[in-house]
Formats: sequence, C-alpha cells, structure tokens
Amino acid sequence: MMTIPTRRLEGKVALITGGASGIGECTAKLFAEHGAKIVIADVQDQLGQSVCDALGSSKSTYVHCDVTNEEHVKNTVDTAVATYGKLDIMFCNAGIIDPNKQRIIDNEKSDFECVLSVNVTGVFLSMKHAARVMVPARAGSIISTASISSNVGGAASHAYCCAKHAVAGLTKNLAVELGQFGIRVNCLSPYAMVTPLTMNFAGVEGEALENVMNQLGNLKGVTLRTDDVAKAALFLVSDEAKYISGQNLFIDGGFSIVNPSFNMFKYPEDL
Repeated sequence: MMTIPTRRLEGKVALITGGASGIGECTAKLFAEHGAKIVIADVQDQLGQSVCDALGSSKSTYVHCDVTNEEHVKNTVDTAVATYGKLDIMFCNAGIIDPNKQRIIDNEKSDFECVLSVNVTGVFLSMKHAARVMVPARAGSIISTASISSNVGGAASHAYCCAKHAVAGLTKNLAVELGQFGIRVNCLSPYAMVTPLTMNFAGVEGEALENVMNQLGNLKGVTLRTDDVAKAALFLVSDEAKYISGQNLFIDGGFSIVNPSFNMFKYPEDL
C-alpha cells in the first residue's frame, strides 16, 4: 500500500504565473506547505510581494511578469533557476476575462485579442520557457488552468471559451512532445468559484456568487473553493500522478458532463 508523504513537494521548485491572487495565491501557499520553493510571477506587484512575505523570503521570490511579454517570461524562468538551481513545476495560471457581452456583434476585436494574448499566448510562452530548462534536466511537470469552458459552451464569453479550448489543446500537444523527456503536462478545469476574475465577470461577490453557483451546479451540498483547485494541482504535480500526462482534470462536480435538457433523474423535493 502506497503511503502519501506529508510534504509531497519536498525539495521541488515551482513557478506560478498569476500567483498573486485567486487560484494562484492559494496554490502557492499549499505548495510551500508541502516543501516547495515558490516563484510568484504576476503584474500585481504589491499583492505578489505580500504573498511572498506570507510565505517567507527563504521560501519564495516575486518576479514582475507580464506573460504576454516573452522577455518577461524568459527572465522569470531564468530567475527561478538562478535562485533555486532548477525548475521542477510550472503552473501556467495567469488569466483574464473580457467584459460580459452576450452578443458576438457587441464584442470588440481588441478585447478578444487581449484575452487570447494572456490566456493562450501567455500559456504558450510559459510552457515554452519551462520546456527550455526542463528538457535538459529530463524531468518536470507543467500544469495550466483551463476551465469548464475548455469543454462546454455557454459558460463564459466567446474569447474565454475559445482560449480555454486552446489551453486544453496545447496541453495535449505538449504532453506528446515532452513525454520522451519524462516531463508531464496536464491542465485543470474548475467550475466557477469566488475569485477576483469570476466576481468581476459575474458582477456578484462572495457568498452571493457561491449561492448562485451552487444552485446551478450538479453536485449539491458542497461549495467549490480555490483550495479545492490547489489540492488538485498538488496531486497532478506530485509523484502520486507520476504516470498521468495529457489530461484535463475537471473539478466541476459533474457539471460539464450533464445534459440538462431532458431533466433526467430528478427526485421529488420532499424525499
């Protein structure tokens, strides 16, 4: 029987883009608890530095990084290697969403391109420069934040849905390429939860947003939170997932596999 070590990332070095808030911040703290050294990459300098302050300067470093700028991404990866000697884990998590406009004719080209620039090109660049240092080491794990919108329509904007489908595709393609070097590539697709991005898009905050999402969700009696995504990320980058690659792990309580049209299996309320 396999025993799970209490510190599952002991001696590992993890770089997290978009690590200053939301899923990235939560994951940075969990990875650090499990023994990893953390590099936080973000454009939110004050928030990013405060996360590092919470983790401790001996365990973490903050680097200003706009993931659409290849020099920034290259520098961030080089800083991780220069500071800690290697890069074991790349979490391509930085992402944005455009204004919630229901009709495609109201969507602006500039907003569409901005979302794709961060959510697709930014992931591509993060993967590229992680691979640059992981291939010679013949080891590493790359994960990205996708979304339920990587598989279903009607859950977010056109740009966001398009971008997250692309992240899932990039994940598969890179898993094929890097498998020969022992490098695993996966992504995570969570349902909606309370994060700055989701609250900004939905125009609803905190508990009110959770109530709406719980009402619309498939799995009842439980609320998805950022630490649930962080725990899934921890599993994927740990040795417990040593033979898992090319996968899109849905953390959605079965939401994305349901066809609600037929309203099947509905029990009476008073059961």
